[in-house]
Amino acid sequence: MQCLKHLPTGVKWTLRKHRTPSTVVCRSTGASARSSARFQPRQLPSTKQLVVSTLRTVICGRPGFLQLSQCLLFQCKALSNTSTPADPIEQHRKRLRGWFSHMPNEEKQFGSFSMENWHVDPVIAVSSPEENREFMARFGVYSHIEPLKSQVIKVDKVFTTESDETRTKNVVLFGTVGMGKSTVVKKLVLDWCDGRLNQFDIILPFSCEDLSSQNQPISLNKLITRKYTQLKPIVSQIGSGKQSNILFIFAGLEQVKLDFHLSKTELCSDPNEPLPPNGLLVNLLRRYLLPDATILVTTRPSALDSIPTKYVDRYTRICGFTDVEQQYLYFRNRLDVSGNDNTNEDLMKMLYKNLQRQSQLTAACFLPSYCWLICATLHFLHFTTANMPIQTLTGLYTSFLRLNFGGEIIGAHSQQNISIVRYIAKTVGKVAYEGIEKKKTLFSEEDLQRCFGLDTKTEEELNQLTAFQIDMLGFFMSPSARHNSDPLLRFTIPAMQEYLAALYVVLGERKSVLERVGSAVSDTIGKASEDVTAVLSIVSRLLPFRILTFVRLVNIFPRIFQRISNKSKKGIANTMVFEMFKQDDEFNNDVLEQINSSILGKEMEGCSTAISKRMESECFELFPTFMAGLLARENRLLLDQLGCTIKNITVREIANNLKKHLSNICKKQLPPSELLDLLFFLYEMQNDAFAGTISRTFKSLNLSQVKMTSLKCFVIASVMNTSSQPVEEMNFSLCNLSEDCLKILQPVLLRCKDLNLQFNNFRLGAWREISSLLLDPNCAVEKLWLSDNPLSEAAVKCIGPAIAHSQSVSQLSLLNTSLGANGVRMLTPYIRENTHLKEINLASNLINDDAAIALVEMAQGHPTLEKIHLYLNEISDSGKQKLQALERDQDGVTVLVSITEGSNVSAHWTLILENIAQNAVNGDKERVANYLTLFQDELNASRQQTGNFWKKMKLLQVQNGVENLLKQIKQEKK
Repeated sequence: MQCLKHLPTGVKWTLRKHRTPSTVVCRSTGASARSSARFQPRQLPSTKQLVVSTLRTVICGRPGFLQLSQCLLFQCKALSNTSTPADPIEQHRKRLRGWFSHMPNEEKQFGSFSMENWHVDPVIAVSSPEENREFMARFGVYSHIEPLKSQVIKVDKVFTTESDETRTKNVVLFGTVGMGKSTVVKKLVLDWCDGRLNQFDIILPFSCEDLSSQNQPISLNKLITRKYTQLKPIVSQIGSGKQSNILFIFAGLEQVKLDFHLSKTELCSDPNEPLPPNGLLVNLLRRYLLPDATILVTTRPSALDSIPTKYVDRYTRICGFTDVEQQYLYFRNRLDVSGNDNTNEDLMKMLYKNLQRQSQLTAACFLPSYCWLICATLHFLHFTTANMPIQTLTGLYTSFLRLNFGGEIIGAHSQQNISIVRYIAKTVGKVAYEGIEKKKTLFSEEDLQRCFGLDTKTEEELNQLTAFQIDMLGFFMSPSARHNSDPLLRFTIPAMQEYLAALYVVLGERKSVLERVGSAVSDTIGKASEDVTAVLSIVSRLLPFRILTFVRLVNIFPRIFQRISNKSKKGIANTMVFEMFKQDDEFNNDVLEQINSSILGKEMEGCSTAISKRMESECFELFPTFMAGLLARENRLLLDQLGCTIKNITVREIANNLKKHLSNICKKQLPPSELLDLLFFLYEMQNDAFAGTISRTFKSLNLSQVKMTSLKCFVIASVMNTSSQPVEEMNFSLCNLSEDCLKILQPVLLRCKDLNLQFNNFRLGAWREISSLLLDPNCAVEKLWLSDNPLSEAAVKCIGPAIAHSQSVSQLSLLNTSLGANGVRMLTPYIRENTHLKEINLASNLINDDAAIALVEMAQGHPTLEKIHLYLNEISDSGKQKLQALERDQDGVTVLVSITEGSNVSAHWTLILENIAQNAVNGDKERVANYLTLFQDELNASRQQTGNFWKKMKLLQVQNGVENLLKQIKQEKK
């Protein structure tokens, strides 16, 4: 006998005594028992048992005990240092949990992701092939019909009947793209791995796409062990048919071609006999191979009839999220809205109200996949921080296609090798583009037939198109009921129309036949030199011979090749530039706000009725933005994986044409919303060199009245930071800037000379950021406008030291900041310490006589201060006279305290009116009108005090100027 340490590894062994005392026989043990017990291999003897056995041998004085005892003692030591090998079933659970818990990066890039909150069960209903055919709406679009309550079943009840709880063997789960078939499979597998699905001892999931790539015959046992190596020790029991509690899952039946004819697929009951993979699946469904096993097949509707009904025990239809509460739960889980955050709670309330209104959003979120897209877009728009990762809207939509279609090929059984995403761009993209060209969102059956080119399709292509319409067209488009007319189709998500139209253009599908011939021939000549046969083979695919005979084609080709080969490169570039910047008269609001409002259903703030009506028409402003985003390198890499290649030479041609066009646009003074759209356009391109070239042309940045968010500020900073060029003027008045916004914008604000931050209602955190900005040694701000931002005592203590030590600010406006007398007293010492300040505006701040006089007296010794604005304060007539006297006593300090001086017009009345007019541009019109009314009262009082005709005429002249300004402001209010 050999020593135990020389026994083969990887096999479990036990000791058994024979009648011959000196002999120990070793035998191998297998697996048995149900679940862990059934498949559990026999355990090794414990160390204690081996020691007892050895002692008995020694005591009995049997021969050979010394050799045996040495072997056993060595084995005891080895067993004490090693653990028992894991159960294959437990290993299988662990590995499946790891595989099915893994999520693509697209799933993890936003929100709170954990296995506890990622899943919301879609609705599953008992169905039939006949019912499936009834769901085919016109155009072949799959109807979204809510199931009856009696048909709905739970996920864990798919394999049992309601009557007697008996096992249902063959189950087919069907549904269109994006309904949640993969999610249900993942749920089933993870529930089994975690012990929540006890109906089965083992689950074996397979992908039909993987099976279709298996070219050689293979046995069932070999297929299992190749996929799941950890099951090798017990595969003979799985394949022998002794165990009945086994679930096979085959996902994506449309990827394989099944033939149930006996003449084509032979019968097989031996799990060790090699067969083509589709033959294995046919025999499993026939119940000829492993008749007691349970089988779940998932498929799209177009492949539902590939399995004869006699081999299916139950048809189940996945119906998506038919309940608003399901949709809302998904959003709440993924966005991780905390109850302590009022802003996030308000956002979710608006979202919930929009879902309850049965809006277009509710219809879109019927598909769980669209819930992902809406959720990702909301996270992109709202849940961003100063250090957020680089992400683009185009990237979200490209990732959305990748999640749902991956690298699938259209017509898996055909000879063509066209990716589904490319096919979507050629067909649905064409519909989308024609809609944008004609400014329409509703499409008829004739529109689809024309775009799909039904008249020129071969039989094979028509079959592909039919399957595509059944399975995928409803993913992008849904019926729109119309009164007194046939139903029309529209894109379920409006922005998807613009994305697919952009993809259609960028991929060159819009190019003419002549341009396509030029591109194809150019590529061929590069590979085949002057091989005319190769050239003609390419051309013949694009120009049918019934149009041009072979002889004619050969004769004219040399004359046109040079022209078309050059044109093909620039054709798409010129097309894109033209499409990106079509001049439309539509209302052009900030596109990010449009997206936000379309999701949340909010009314645009500040929009008049006329503007709201104009907004109802289709502007398609995301279309050029998506085209820019598709040129970004990351998106091109994603599209290349999806079978949609955008060549570098095409991107260069487009970029060169864009530079010329944008250089002309940037010379104009764009409205704030259009300027933000341009910045967003540049951001989506993710091309720093290109963005730097354009941003260097900006001399000023006027974004007044654009409601800022962290995302918008991130976009602005990302684009403007591609250039270190100083900016003369930036206007961020009335932008609702928060602390986070200012933190993100700080690198840009540091380079600005004239910075307008008025009317932002700053809180203490925002004042801290402004203080940090002014104390930065690189700060270039010379003129700082902070009017109409309330300054509390805490805010004065925060901003005061920054004012005292600022090395750049020479002109500071704190008009109408609610300082009051105490605030001015607190601020005065900081102003004294400053050595660069030349002008400060403290008008309309409820300042009394004492505080104002103390400030002006301080100015007597200030080395640089030249002008102080104190009008529209609570200063008495005597106080005004004292201040005017102090002004005369000081050398070079101008005090603007009133528009009049007794019965005379103030020498500074023009400065005062100019300052008020400047604040009126972006300020509260009502308050500015009140200011001007006060000026009128002062002028009337001065006119009554004097009898001098010339003084009266001067006062009347100034009063007329005030009235004209007042009329202008009232008109703007309307």
